[in-house]
Order: sequence, then C-alpha cells, then structure tokens
Amino acid sequence: MEELFEKAPVPRAYFKLALPVVLGMVASMIYNLADTYFVSQTQNTALVAGVALCTPLFSLLIAIGDIFGLGGSSLISRLLGEKDYQTARRVSSFCLYGAIVVGLLVTVLLLAFTRPILVMFGATPATYHYAEQFYHLMTFGAMPIMVSMVPGNLIRTEGFATQSMIGTMVGTVVTIVLDPILIFSAGMGAAGAALATMIGYSISAILLVWLTGHYCQVVTIDVRQSRINRQLLGQVLLIGIPGSITNLMQAFGTAVLNRYLVSFGPTRVAAMGIVLKVYMIIMLVMIGFAFGAQPLIGYTYGARNQKRFKQVLRFDLLVEVGYALVFAVLLMVFAPQIIGLFLHDQAVITAGTYMLRVFLATTPFVGAVLVYTTVFQSTGKALAALLMSISRQGVAFYLFIVVGAGLLGYHGIIWAQPAADVVTCLLGWLLARAAFKQQWGEEKD
Repeated sequence: MEELFEKAPVPRAYFKLALPVVLGMVASMIYNLADTYFVSQTQNTALVAGVALCTPLFSLLIAIGDIFGLGGSSLISRLLGEKDYQTARRVSSFCLYGAIVVGLLVTVLLLAFTRPILVMFGATPATYHYAEQFYHLMTFGAMPIMVSMVPGNLIRTEGFATQSMIGTMVGTVVTIVLDPILIFSAGMGAAGAALATMIGYSISAILLVWLTGHYCQVVTIDVRQSRINRQLLGQVLLIGIPGSITNLMQAFGTAVLNRYLVSFGPTRVAAMGIVLKVYMIIMLVMIGFAFGAQPLIGYTYGARNQKRFKQVLRFDLLVEVGYALVFAVLLMVFAPQIIGLFLHDQAVITAGTYMLRVFLATTPFVGAVLVYTTVFQSTGKALAALLMSISRQGVAFYLFIVVGAGLLGYHGIIWAQPAADVVTCLLGWLLARAAFKQQWGEEKD
C-alpha cells in the first residue's frame, strides 16, 4: 500500500487507482444505455417518460449510500496516511452496517409516501401507472443499492480498485442480461427494468462485501468493531452528507428539469430522459477518474506530503478537462444519430439533439468541478464540499432555470445547466485557492 500511495510516480499511481473505477463506470454507462434502449424499444412514449421521471429516485438511493461510502472512504484514506489503522478499521465496519440499517428505514418511508413522491417527480395521469411500477420495485431494492456504495468505496482506500470494479461489473452484467428478459419475455415492461436493476445491485452488494472480507487488511466487515465515538461519526457525516447532497442535488435538478419540461409535452420529457442517459456517457468516465483519485488525494493529504499533493491535483485536472473536451466534441457531432438509436420519432430526435449539444457545451467546466469537489471531500474540507454540492444542480441551477424559464421559456430551461456549470467551476477555483493557500501557508509558519 505504501509503495503505491507514497513512492510510485503520480501518473502511475493515479491510473492504477482510477482506471478500474473508470472501467466500472463504463460498465455502468453500458447498463444505463442498454436499460434506456430496451425500455425505449417498447415505442411507448408514456412508458419511457414514466421511467425517466423516476430517475431522481435512483439518485436519491445512491446519495444516501454515499453518506457512508464517500464519508467513510474520505476519513479512512486520511487515517491510512496517518498510519492510524485501528481507527480506520472501526470506521469501515460502522459505515457498512450503518448503511444496512438506514437502507431498511428508507424502504419503509418510500413505500409510505409513494403517491406524493411520484407527483413531486412530475408524474401525470398518462405516466403515473408506468412510474409507479418502476418506483415500487426500485423501493424494495433500496437497501442493496445503498449498501453496494459502501464496500465499493472503502475497498479502494487500500488500493484494491480492481476488486471494486469486479464487484460492480458483475452486478451490471447481470442487470443487462435480465433487462430484455424481464421487460419483453416476461412482459413486465417498466417493472421489469426496475427488477433487473434490483437483482443486479443485490448481487454486487453481496460480492463487494465478500471481496472486502477476503482482500482487505484494515477495512473490515466485522460487526463487533462497528462502534465509533461521536467525533468519528461527525467526521464521516461532515464529508458524507455533502457528498450525498451532490447526488441529492442531481435528483433535485432532474426533478426540477422534468417539472419545467412537462408543460412542453411528453415528447420533450422523453427526449430529456434519453439525453440524460447519453450525457452520462461522458460524465460517468469523468466521475470514475474523480472517484479513482480520491484515495490517493486523501492518503497524500493525511501524510502531509505537500509536493505530491499538488502534483496529484494538477494531473487530475489535466485528465478531467482534457477528456471532457475531446469526447464532448465527438458526441456533439454525432448527437442526431445517437438520439435516433433510442426512439425513431423525429420530434424526439430533433429535441434531443438540441438538448444534448447544449449540455455538452460546458463539460470541461464540469471536469474541473468534479476535481474541486472530490478534493474537498478527500481532505475533509466540509464547508467547501457542502458549497460545491449545493451549487451545480442545486442553488445555482435552480436560480438559472427559474430566471431562464421566465425570460427565454423553453430555451432558458435547457441552458440553465450549462450556466450553472460555469458558475460552480469558478466557485470551486476560488474555494480551493483560499483553503489550500491558507493551510499550506500556516504549515510553513
């Protein structure tokens, strides 16, 4: 572990940790596209829109899981850099079993408030039936979906990124195989897509827990070590909650976007559902690099190696922004053909092409946002992490979509996200400059 985190050249350490995460994200991307493809092959616009409206539910479950996954991995990475292995062991056990308990509670709450939640997501009489089918089965999968976020993140703090990738990819492959069987052969439609997802994540959660117990020397699944004090709990929550809010804001942003688009008809809602899936082609790889670098950033920061810390940050920015620029251009060029793969309706293709090109215009800024956000999470900068988490798809996005819709109507709604991307990137740069310039200056003194 020390050889990789402390002595290996930064590019080698970065890619050894990040590439397996990226490959896992690519597998997730393939699943998202396959899922959208199979659902759209029903050629039922109301069904496609109903499933799209439930996208925030999935983001919500991932977000709650990330309280324990991201919060725990951030703290554990720093503890490993400080060589405090016993505390790291206790934190890891608490995060796993905490996610299990909270996951069961979330299932109960989601079932109790089904109708108001679906109405909040923007379900209409035409789409409610399909949305409800998808929602109910996804709710029963809440606990395994959330739990899979924990060992998948924690195992990487010891450098086992490949094992994390394997655990994630096995569940993804199972989901892709089950999708057409359950949607078409079993005649389950929207419910089939949700059931396939639930089964896939359950398999991933079980496999990741086993891999953690088999490979890790510090991170543990021993329930007897799951008790931690208030100070450690606070450190997990101070980073985990901002990390969770990032995903909650994604759910919030998608729900707000759908609510504003509903008045323009199901065609544009369906187009946006496809666009958001395709947009994840570029986003998931960027997220993979960002998450993959987190253990290295946290460990280096915990070890107080200022020179290596700055090298990691510069390299992370180069990879994220460079990748985003190249692939955004490629997807913009082939946008009509990509949208046409999902629905053959020319109105959907036209609307989707416009939406996708607008969203891709600011992806290099999003790359920098991801770097700033993960750096704040990895180094325990709770306030900065919180501000970043509520900006891009939260406060900044909401302000831009309200103003944009009022001034420019449909076009203002579509351009709200790119505007929020630029503003959040500037915010991240200012926060990073202030936080680390002050800290390194104080340490020099």
